[in-house]
Amino acid sequence: MDGGGSDMRMLSLERDGIRLRYSEHPGPLMPVVLIHGWCCDRSYFAPQFEHFARLGHRVIAVDLRGHGESDKPVQGYPMSAFSEDVAWMAGRLGIGKAVMIGHSMGGVIAYDLAGRYPDLVSAFVMIDATITRFPASRDAIAGIIRQLAQPDYGDVIRRYVEAALLLQTDDPVRSGAITAAMAAASQHVAIGAMEGLRDFDPRPLAGSIAAPALYIAANETPPRTDMEQLRALLPHLVYGQTVGSGHFCQLEVPDQVNAMIDRFLALHLDSAGAKAG
Repeated sequence: MDGGGSDMRMLSLERDGIRLRYSEHPGPLMPVVLIHGWCCDRSYFAPQFEHFARLGHRVIAVDLRGHGESDKPVQGYPMSAFSEDVAWMAGRLGIGKAVMIGHSMGGVIAYDLAGRYPDLVSAFVMIDATITRFPASRDAIAGIIRQLAQPDYGDVIRRYVEAALLLQTDDPVRSGAITAAMAAASQHVAIGAMEGLRDFDPRPLAGSIAAPALYIAANETPPRTDMEQLRALLPHLVYGQTVGSGHFCQLEVPDQVNAMIDRFLALHLDSAGAKAG
């Protein structure tokens, strides 16, 4: 969405015939993996890519299967499939332990990675992600999935983004670009990934998660996740909230988001852990 000064050239790996695109910046400090949200792509983390590259981290921003410039096979899109791809890419790239930072659906994937692949995760950040749902959210997602099956699914995405993900105070040019790009997503991916979000259950994984965890909420009412439930699952959870931004706070107020992540990592990763493995 917002270009940065760091090199975001496109690279790719192929897993079982599926091409997975990503960008990478080398650096001596602990790797940071950036995981975008539903119907988005790696450009939605451009400010964070530039920030962590400038600090000296090795930074990898992925285009998830079905998104951006990665291949879009006709298949199911459970959260575990995305996590398996990211874990596989980490192995192929020799990343070792990394800080996993996910926005929206990407935050769910970061949580899933922390539970299923703890040896890969030094810490993880969930930015305005729906990990634990309120009952109204569970009811709403079923209706969205039905609407996405209609021929006008692009308009459905547009209306959903405008109504549920943006604030009137958000930058209108950026908001328009986000809405148009998300509405152009592939229909089968939009449905499959939304079904994956509907079916994701964070509870079985909670006991396996020991990595430091940060949740950053946007300035929204109601909140996107049930924080009481999430804190019960992750008693060590650190919480922060942005001021004056909607769901895409990593683009709208990147300085706020970056500062919270920097402080979290400084407090919860020792100097040895901050080095690349």
